[in-house]
Amino acid sequence: MRLHFDEQLNTLNNEMILMGSMIERAIENAGTLLETRNLELANVLKNGDVEIDRKEREIETMCLRLILMQQPVARDLRVISAALKMITDMERIADQASDIAEILSMPYEGELIPYPPHLKQMAAETARMVHRAIDAYVTRDLDLARKVMNDDDVVDDLFTQVKNDIISIIESGEKKGELDGMQLLDMLMIAKYFERSADHAVNIAEWVEFAVTGRYKGELMQ
Repeated sequence: MRLHFDEQLNTLNNEMILMGSMIERAIENAGTLLETRNLELANVLKNGDVEIDRKEREIETMCLRLILMQQPVARDLRVISAALKMITDMERIADQASDIAEILSMPYEGELIPYPPHLKQMAAETARMVHRAIDAYVTRDLDLARKVMNDDDVVDDLFTQVKNDIISIIESGEKKGELDGMQLLDMLMIAKYFERSADHAVNIAEWVEFAVTGRYKGELMQ
């Protein structure tokens, strides 16, 4: 009986790793789109969101079946409960990446306003956080999970710098009498989507900590 349960837990772990690799690829592709505005890649990213939604439902069903049929306790229950929480954050990261692809595939008027360097840096840091959060889950690495939590401040600071960059662009455009407000609004939305993705990476890391220690955000869960 226990052997069969362990096999099911192993299958769950493999499915989580697969979904993790899917969202890593999605957020990395979103960053690539900032450089290329490749419509084909944008379509791949948007279509991939459907596959990630499907994977989320499959894992959710698997977790609920394990809870109802196996009635796990202690660490096993923590692992399954954490997986249920993590897939929600994973799916939302995929949603943010798809939203970025949607923005970057839209036509624009006039000359393209170059993206602020801080926005590209923000995209890279967010992708790194997502990658580390998934690695922390795979390896059950508490130190790595906690590093992800701390790195959120880096992305938040970059978000503030991006907003300042946009203000500078607006002021420069006003002086020249040239300003494409839609492009600037898109920049701000893209930055916000990366910032939200980083928040979800932190959530994943916090649930990794819970799965390993039984503590969520430093508090012991009963």
